[in-house]
Amino acid sequence: MLGFEAVGVVTAVGPGLTGRKVGDVVAYAGNPMGSYAEEQILPAEGVVPVPSSIDPIVAASVILKGMTAQFLVRRCFKIEPGHTVLVHAAAGGVGSLLCQWANALGATVIGTVSTKEKATQAKEDGCHHVIIYKEEDFVTRVNEITSGKGVDVVYDSVGKDTFQGSLASLKIRGYMVNFGQSSGVTDPLPLSALQPKSLFLTRPSLFNYTLTRDELLETAGEVFANIASGILRVRVNHTYPLSQAAQAHADLESRKTSGSVVLIPDGN
Repeated sequence: MLGFEAVGVVTAVGPGLTGRKVGDVVAYAGNPMGSYAEEQILPAEGVVPVPSSIDPIVAASVILKGMTAQFLVRRCFKIEPGHTVLVHAAAGGVGSLLCQWANALGATVIGTVSTKEKATQAKEDGCHHVIIYKEEDFVTRVNEITSGKGVDVVYDSVGKDTFQGSLASLKIRGYMVNFGQSSGVTDPLPLSALQPKSLFLTRPSLFNYTLTRDELLETAGEVFANIASGILRVRVNHTYPLSQAAQAHADLESRKTSGSVVLIPDGN
């Protein structure tokens, strides 16, 4: 069964369980797979409480992407005021949150997008500079924007098409954070290629940053707090009944959707 993230109401708890009770609104992201369902059995340590200030539909749309953004900007590379960051796919699900969060943390944000419409959104989400990569070379523009210094960190979810350019866009001792491969797997890279600028390279996973219960609660808690305070804006542009999941996927594949898509169990 499909689905890696969901929000729901607890209908039963196991014997002796404390900390969670029937009626609680909780969220989860990751394993076990199978959130395309009306009911699901989940391990208690894998769910997080959803604050009453957060719409459950918003929480469902953001829990996985939001926690990914959190560990990327707060722990994988800790953004601080004065940093300059490059975010590929800046109008995408995670990219949008990265831009908003990095801006709020005091960074100068450079984003790459494919269209003028997405450039407008990226600006709204806090990008100080937006590069439409189909119209201009992003490496050249980053070099111009940074006066030849390069950026402190690149957040790259595109992979193959942007990898080498991302490395070229980094400053000395910069951080290359590759967390996706929408354009395909990157070509092999000899370690010696990192030596000229003493670069750092990492391929992180959310689940290695939420190994403990405390890490999971802290990560999700900061996401929800930033939504409640207005630091993060979440776009839920489409909802479908769960019974129309196939149509939702068809619309996604034909690029008829934008922002987040949420499936809601029939009758709710």
